[in-house]
Amino acid sequence: MKDKRILYVSSEVIPYLPETEISSTSFEAAKMVNNIGGQIRIFMPRFGNINERRHQLHEVIRLSGMNMVINDLDMPLIIKVASIPKERMQVYFIDNEDYFKRKATLSDEDGNLFDDNDERAIFFAKGVIETVKKLNWSPDVIHVHGWLAYMLPLYLRHFYGNEPLFKDAKIVTSIYNENFEGTLNEEMRDKVLFDGMEKRDLKHLKEPSFVNLAKTAADNSDAVIVGSDDLPEGLLDYLKKINKPLLPYKTREEFSQAYQDFYTTKVLAE
Repeated sequence: MKDKRILYVSSEVIPYLPETEISSTSFEAAKMVNNIGGQIRIFMPRFGNINERRHQLHEVIRLSGMNMVINDLDMPLIIKVASIPKERMQVYFIDNEDYFKRKATLSDEDGNLFDDNDERAIFFAKGVIETVKKLNWSPDVIHVHGWLAYMLPLYLRHFYGNEPLFKDAKIVTSIYNENFEGTLNEEMRDKVLFDGMEKRDLKHLKEPSFVNLAKTAADNSDAVIVGSDDLPEGLLDYLKKINKPLLPYKTREEFSQAYQDFYTTKVLAE
């Protein structure tokens, strides 16, 4: 993995959000590649409950200022950056006043999903890709964690499919058990169609449940990693059926070497 470029795109990363399976794995995977001589970039949303002062976030003016068109509305993109203490790893934060200012991540204090999570997911995906384009940084592997990032593989394949910067990039998606009740906004598919996608590529988004978001991400990835010991019913069977390199669940003690081997022998060797 030495000198390989790995782009990590995650809905949550420690130390900026509490420790979970996703936030810790996103951090540990990036740290592992960084320690063996790989080049990494990490992107996550700048949720309003991230303490900017404590973590020393600051806006990157040269990367900010673009507008992302979401469902025919111009939504300004703000990019912030911070360094993880002691690790020499930079994290880029995708921010927007409307989508990410509230003092919560994905749901309100009663546990109800925010109604605009569909638009936040689209904005996050497009914001990451446009920022990487501005950085002119061509990744070898793009590794996606968390359902808020699951639109990224779809957009890379079908909206930015002709972008030279990503021509040789391999997409890996980690699927965790972060199942939620119900679905995202039922108009999500129409909002993606507005970006010129084909209906045939959005078959799962007729009902944007967690499982269907995961299937959409897997369909548009080159390889899949099972990030949790237990996935929602039927999802693991689907991941096995789509005939892509699949890394079974690994414990924290096992994952470092397993990820390295998977990247080199299954993802980059394809």
